Amino acid sequence: MTTRPETVGMRIRERRHALGMTQEALAAACDVSRSAVAQWETDRAGQLRDNITRIADALGTTVEALLIGERPTSTLTGDELALLRLYRACAADDRALLLRTARKLAPGR
Repeated sequence: MTTRPETVGMRIRERRHALGMTQEALAAACDVSRSAVAQWETDRAGQLRDNITRIADALGTTVEALLIGERPTSTLTGDELALLRLYRACAADDRALLLRTARKLAPGR
């Protein structure tokens, strides 16, 4: 049986690692410094409260999962999570382009 991380910082770090994301990438996705991410992950809260929603979005999880350790019921594969992370890092115009491209590539279209 695997144990769940006991702190918010540990859960942030675990989720970031699971996505293959660097601290720099998470910082960019949340519009904060890399040192802010390091503070979150070592439970030196910094501005965690003000950023928790952006952190959860960037990590493809829920605020609740980060705060209390509940696992999201996602069945996404690693590749799907990576695509989602990259999509979220794009500007709005680029997101629209990606959606149009995906629709053209999808079978049955």
